[in-house]
Order: sequence, then C-alpha cells, then structure tokens
Amino acid sequence: MASLTPHNNETSQNGDMVIEIPNRHTNKTTATQPNPNPKPTSLPSIGENPNEDDNITDYSQRAQWLRAAVLGANDGLVSVASIMMGVGAVKEDISAMLLSGFAGLVAGACSMAIGEFVSVYTQYDIEKEQLKREAEEVESNNIDDEEKKKLPSPYQAAVASALAFSVGAVVPLLGAIFIRDYKIRLSVVAIVVSLALLVFGGVGAVLGNTSVKRSSIRVLIGGWAAMAITFGLTKLIGVAGL
Repeated sequence: MASLTPHNNETSQNGDMVIEIPNRHTNKTTATQPNPNPKPTSLPSIGENPNEDDNITDYSQRAQWLRAAVLGANDGLVSVASIMMGVGAVKEDISAMLLSGFAGLVAGACSMAIGEFVSVYTQYDIEKEQLKREAEEVESNNIDDEEKKKLPSPYQAAVASALAFSVGAVVPLLGAIFIRDYKIRLSVVAIVVSLALLVFGGVGAVLGNTSVKRSSIRVLIGGWAAMAITFGLTKLIGVAGL
C-alpha cells in the first residue's frame, strides 16, 4: 500500500508500509499493510515448556549435605541399634542396654563430626588452592566472592553429621527405654529400627530423586545384616565364656 504522508514513507519493523493521513484529533492516522512475505514465527510444540531448561534441578548440588545428613542418621541408627542388640544378647538388664546405647551415641557423634571435618577441610584446601592457581593465571590476586561461596564448609558438615548421627541413634534408645521385659524389648527395638531404616532410605531417595523402593530396601537389608551379625557374634562369645 502506498504511503499518503506528504513528507516521508516509513517502514515498520516487520516490513509493512506505514501510511499517515491527517484526522481531526491528532492530524495523523497510521495504518499498516500486511507484509506479503512475513517471517515465520517459531512456536513451542504441544506439551513443550519454553522455560523447561530453567526448571531443571541439579541434584548433584545437594550431594554434600545430603550425604552428611542421610549417612549420619543411618549410621547412628544402625550403630547404636547393633550395640544395644549385641549387649542384649548377653545381658537382660535394661540398664546395660541403655548405657551401651548412650555411649555409642556420644562416641559415634564425635567420631562422625571429626571425620567429616577432616575430610571436608581437605576438600576445602584443595579447591581453594585450585582457585588461587586459576586467579594467578588470569593475573588476579583476588578470588571471586561467588567462587568462595561454592567452597565446602567443614564446620557445617561436621555439625550436620553429628546432629544427624544423634537423631538416628536416639531411635533405638527411645524404643527400649520404657520396656522392662527382655524379649519384648529386643523385638520392639528391632521393629522400630526397621521402620526408621525404611523412612531414612525413602527420604534419601526423594531428596536425591532416585528410586524410593530400591533405596529403602537396600538400607533395610543393610541394617538387618548389621544387627544380626552383632547379635550373633556377641551371643557366641557370651556362650563360649570368653
């Protein structure tokens, strides 16, 4: 369509011709003529989310705290339950089971915290030195603040491991503390620990986006094996009088 403007012919961004004619309000009226060769527009297909890439979660970023929390809780649960079952194999006294379980809780929490601190601090030193080398290569003496935030925290990992271990270790203690009958006490501890193992395995699978069933069964079988081996060997040693 030809332009009716007395001075200039303008072309819009899509190639349409702009026509300007006077009117009684603005002295201009703009009309456009459809472009005979419009550019094709890319449209998302059915079921496609245009922001799909932005919604993808990087589960590997959860690895550090997830490993410390889930493994710490599982270790506390299995370790203390196995100690209590082992002591219960040769001692029917509830005090002996509870004291051994509490000692296992304190010792295990300290061990987990120290081990995690040393391990993560080593990783921290390695990554920090790598950042320094990269900064020297670009002739910069300063490490970017964003890079510093990505470094692992030894103190955070140590506290998380100790707390997680304690949470898991408390479960068998609570299961045994109010039950005086020997056989019922052992049965209740085994049942409570089994349920907790299923829960911990499921939580770890959900947070890590893996199979809940497979993870729960794997953790449950591992916990049963640890308690059975400890109970059997302690019972054998007690019977032999060693």
